[in-house]
Amino acid sequence: MTIALWAPRVDPAFAAVIDAAVAAAVAPDAERIDREDVYPLAAVQALARAGLTAAGFPIEDGGGGRPLRDLVAVFEAVAAASAATATSLVTIFQAGAAIQLFGGEALRRRYLPRIAAGLVCSFAMTEARGGSDVRHLDTRARRGDGGWVIDGRKAFVTSASAAELFVLLAQTDAGVTAFAVPADAPGLALAVTPATRTIGLRNGPHVDLTLDGVRIPDDHRIGEDGHGVRAAATVLDHSRVLVAAIGCGIARAAFDGALAFADHRVVGDRHVIELQGIQWYLAELLAEIDAARLLTYEAASHLDAAGPTHHLPREAPARRAGLLDIQRWSASAKLVATRTAVHAALQAIQICGVRGCLETAPFGRYLRDAKTYEIAGGSSEVLKNTLGDYLVAAVDGPG
Repeated sequence: MTIALWAPRVDPAFAAVIDAAVAAAVAPDAERIDREDVYPLAAVQALARAGLTAAGFPIEDGGGGRPLRDLVAVFEAVAAASAATATSLVTIFQAGAAIQLFGGEALRRRYLPRIAAGLVCSFAMTEARGGSDVRHLDTRARRGDGGWVIDGRKAFVTSASAAELFVLLAQTDAGVTAFAVPADAPGLALAVTPATRTIGLRNGPHVDLTLDGVRIPDDHRIGEDGHGVRAAATVLDHSRVLVAAIGCGIARAAFDGALAFADHRVVGDRHVIELQGIQWYLAELLAEIDAARLLTYEAASHLDAAGPTHHLPREAPARRAGLLDIQRWSASAKLVATRTAVHAALQAIQICGVRGCLETAPFGRYLRDAKTYEIAGGSSEVLKNTLGDYLVAAVDGPG
């Protein structure tokens, strides 16, 4: 009897669409994408044709109108084949969500249907001096000629090598503000340095983005002037759940590879899977992955139920309570799922022995991708701080 270990936690018909697209467009090229460190453009375009890159957009904007829980299934399945492709989808989601939730009507009409059709996007927040602290930026934007002029430099920009649209943050007189900047805007350039290639999530070099007097129209401002931190935080809270889904996908792939090896490998007169020690390794991993998947889907359900809170006044109790709940679930999901992915990859290598250490085996890729996501998109330490702040608020402050 063969048991399906990872039963879909969404509508089976939608899960079948995801699996078919991943098998046809993502899995066959996964090893090459990682080895050559190139953007998986063909895979992303195929996923767009299948309606998966913008499945969460409203139907009127060219999307599928699906909840975050359904997007978790997309990212989990894609990551099980190629985490590099899944991280490419994350930056498309982040840019699209910023425009969808905070952009004006003209900006939505201009870009959301194009994103749904396969436009490659990048979400450029990090700067060399401030890291991921988006409250203090060196990139500046000033008003000029009825629009905005932007100067500055962003670092470690994921998906930048193929991006056609960037969503970024810049400091204005009113505060941090979000903008949509086309990649072909005069004055925008990519800077490839020796420090732009990472060990994992290799979807092209994570290059620097330079902006030298880049001019954009006023309708390319995303949200209100000075409210960019709120927009970025909202997007990151949602995308962290999708990163958790990627962690679950990597863990699944590592487990499946180790299980197949143990099932077929014969030592002496016994299959490796018959050895109690190996069974215990696999049993613990199975329980951990099940727990990570349950937490990730539960987190998505909480965010779906909470709905958007950014439109509420800053001092509104409902906004504060909703934000804390969202941050709790998104931080917990990413913390647990990425940690599980690292452990699954390490344990899979241990189970497979020297064969797990071969360059031709996929386990090294799984480990590199999993470890990178313990840092990227909010490090595990940042997530623990978020959960600590939640607990302080839960007891209404110390004492």
